[in-house]
Amino acid sequence: MTKFISSKPHYEYLRKKWSARHRAVQNKFWERHGEHLKHLALGSLGGLMLLSSPVRPELPPPNLTVSRDDVLKDYDRNVLLAQALSIKIPKEVRPLDSLEEKEITDILSRNLGFKVAAEMDNIRLNRNYGLIGGEQHLYRYPGDNLYAHADSTSDWGKYGDAGIAPGLGAWGYFSPSRQDFSDTDKQRERYYLAIQTFLVPGYAENVNKFRDFFKYRKMLVINSKTGQAVVAVIGDAGPAQWTGKHLGGSPEVMDYLGLAEGPRKGPVLYFFIDDPKNEVPLGPVKIRSEA
Repeated sequence: MTKFISSKPHYEYLRKKWSARHRAVQNKFWERHGEHLKHLALGSLGGLMLLSSPVRPELPPPNLTVSRDDVLKDYDRNVLLAQALSIKIPKEVRPLDSLEEKEITDILSRNLGFKVAAEMDNIRLNRNYGLIGGEQHLYRYPGDNLYAHADSTSDWGKYGDAGIAPGLGAWGYFSPSRQDFSDTDKQRERYYLAIQTFLVPGYAENVNKFRDFFKYRKMLVINSKTGQAVVAVIGDAGPAQWTGKHLGGSPEVMDYLGLAEGPRKGPVLYFFIDDPKNEVPLGPVKIRSEA
């Protein structure tokens, strides 16, 4: 078992300082150019793929296209996705109506390259837009411990202080033993969500059916403010309603959503992924290139 001398290695401290500086620069960039980029996302060639309407407007003037390339060169396309989604997402964090769900899932499905849905097998969550909060690591097999979750000192520095939950996840251990522990089990715990399955309409009347449906169900969760997105599985039930949060994310999920620091909470969209052939890998996801 790897032993780590420090949970805050020096380079990890520098990484966090650099990340904070980068976020500050990015926020200032959007304060100055956000409205201009929003128009580019809706009117430029790169932004056409973000529109929900199948009708393509006329191409922008050549000077606008050049300006777009200059401003957005090497820029994260997920940020443009967030700008396009901001037009569809309600100002307050509340359940989406059917039209909002349809428009948002269409945008996400087209731009991420896989089908995203608010309902599958006549089952839907109580909401698809809510506040996510940070969760602890989960025990993956009997005898598992917090140190074993880190593959490196960098891992430990980023995720070790999240701790490990005293109890098991909703489905128990991810693997029956250390010997049977697979990479699939590892990825499921690494990228897990806690979902309020107990609030799903019809859950109490169909516990067995719903339990089987939700077990490790693949989902997309996306930071509605930044466009940072992660493919994860349902690995636990929660959080409790009194917390004011609507779902929870593993330390790694929160990190890749850009919500691992400060209050460790923020508004996110979350939907089922229709992936019958298991072709969509778990982990961070970027907007695919326009075909």
